Amino acid sequence: MIKHPYDDSLVLFDPADVEPDLAPHPLIGAHQADLRAVVAWARAYLCRPHAELGRRGPVCPYAQASLDRGAFLLAVQPGDGHTVESLSALLAPYRDWFLDLAPRGGPAAQSTTILVLLPGMRDAPQVIDAAQRELKDAYVGHGLMIGEFHDGPPDKSGLWNADFRPLRSPVPMLVIRHMVPTDLPFLISDEAHLAAYRNLFGEQVPVHLRDLVTKP
Repeated sequence: MIKHPYDDSLVLFDPADVEPDLAPHPLIGAHQADLRAVVAWARAYLCRPHAELGRRGPVCPYAQASLDRGAFLLAVQPGDGHTVESLSALLAPYRDWFLDLAPRGGPAAQSTTILVLLPGMRDAPQVIDAAQRELKDAYVGHGLMIGEFHDGPPDKSGLWNADFRPLRSPVPMLVIRHMVPTDLPFLISDEAHLAAYRNLFGEQVPVHLRDLVTKP
């Protein structure tokens, strides 16, 4: 369990915190089923191949390392009735906290992720989608990615199978991680996003993605 240095209401848990029956924090006691469901989903879905994925390997290439290294960090924001604006404000402290916890270039940078569970927003997936769109510019500008997950699922297709919707999860959430070279397809349609990508990775684009880059 990691407490925010300045805000006592913000706490991050790792899977080992949510598995014991004796909850070490009130948020776990109130939301243990959802927290456990997300950990089980990560292990059974993100860390494994999927018949509809369209490529070999696990759904998320980094999830197993994140779990193994204790860098798979869970937060809970239980409120409902959020607007795009209030949800965006709610997520803001996690962005800066992430950068402090996992500075780029550090040993755990690529494996670290913060999953902000939003159990009260099950009936408003469209607000989560809109908040992700609203937040993306600022996150990408900091070399980060923010993704939306819920049981809708989000209407975004997989890279290797246009009919696959990979962002389905048992609990609604917004997820923060570092940008990696293979994120290029998610950034190519926006000049500012592409500029942020090039600022980090230059022209060192993975070979299988180089045809996506239009050189200035």
